[in-house]
Amino acid sequence: MSTPAQDAAPTVETVEVKVPPLPESVADATVGPWHKQVGDWVERDENLVDLETDKVVLEVPAPRSGRLVAILHRQGETVPAGAVLARLDPGGAPPGDRPARSGTGPGARAAAAPPAGRPEAAGPQAAPPGQASSPGAPPMGPAVRRLLEEHGLEPDRIPATGPGGRLLKEDVLRHLEGASAAPRPEQRVPMSRLRARIAERLVQAQREAAMLTTFNEVDMSAVQALRRRHGAAFEERHGVRLGLMSFFVRAVVEALRRFPVLNASVDGTDVIYHGYYDVGVAVATPRGLVVPVIRDADRRSFAELERAIRDFAARAREGRLALEELQGGTFTITNGGVFGSLLSTPILNPPQTGILGMHRIQDRPVAVEGEVRIRPMMYLALTYDHRLVDGADAVQFLVAVKEALEDPARLLLEL
Repeated sequence: MSTPAQDAAPTVETVEVKVPPLPESVADATVGPWHKQVGDWVERDENLVDLETDKVVLEVPAPRSGRLVAILHRQGETVPAGAVLARLDPGGAPPGDRPARSGTGPGARAAAAPPAGRPEAAGPQAAPPGQASSPGAPPMGPAVRRLLEEHGLEPDRIPATGPGGRLLKEDVLRHLEGASAAPRPEQRVPMSRLRARIAERLVQAQREAAMLTTFNEVDMSAVQALRRRHGAAFEERHGVRLGLMSFFVRAVVEALRRFPVLNASVDGTDVIYHGYYDVGVAVATPRGLVVPVIRDADRRSFAELERAIRDFAARAREGRLALEELQGGTFTITNGGVFGSLLSTPILNPPQTGILGMHRIQDRPVAVEGEVRIRPMMYLALTYDHRLVDGADAVQFLVAVKEALEDPARLLLEL
């Protein structure tokens, strides 16, 4: 007679892995790729799975060390905050401490091997090429057998059209022609949440805003000369390289001071004029375009701007930007020149009323004081919301940006 202790089955106290609190205004997330599978050992704080929201990717670390015993939501499923994603067994043995399973190991393999001199039971085997796989199959001619042997084909897999089901040479050739005409590959994958959100906002901008683009070109000689002259000292002093983007941010801020309508946003039938300058800088990532925002760009030095831009770019590519760093913004700058774009028309980032597009710097002949000279030129494109911004303001804004870049001393003197 068994005792109660013998009848009681051992219980395993598992640890739940839950969806962490989501950022404000985010209702749910999509489960991304799992970095561990059921049965794997997981160390505490090791990333188990990625969760994708409309803006950022969140990592879900293991709350404790243990063995992953259950995955409750697979990649592509939508989960709310607090949902249980998986379960861990903290009592499992870590790698190296597990006993050998029964039925495995050298002894088990030796026991499973058939005795010497006693052949294993032969399973069904395919007939060699050129021979019929069934005893009643019609005979084949030498030309057919030769084709089958040359191409390693099985006769049973080729439709036979000869008398009595006999395989003909024409049947084999027709099969070879069909095999060479392989179908063109296609792959259908669901659109990521970030890509879907980008598409939604772009369509919204096209549908709601009266977008118009004005163009100009800027001579980058002065900025390049300034970077050559002071770049090394700037990097030694501030620990960051002097790039182009900080000049553009400062030039945009000065132009926005003169034309505040391009620093405004449209809210229904209201216009909101912002008394601060939060400039978004578009960053391309493997998951899509994101626009982190430099808060109070007017109060930052060139070194602070460069540090912020490089930090945003690095963390954006790693998917480590916080949602609040992508929200807001009163104006946006996008740089297609890093990919070789010579000219483009950027799309507004709603509800903003302006976006500046930078492009590739290209040596071109230009007229300077009555002479033709080769200068490093860049096309600028300003897309604006014509519901609020008049063409005169947009053109003068772009001219102000051009003048500040062609004479960088204006940025220091706030001219």
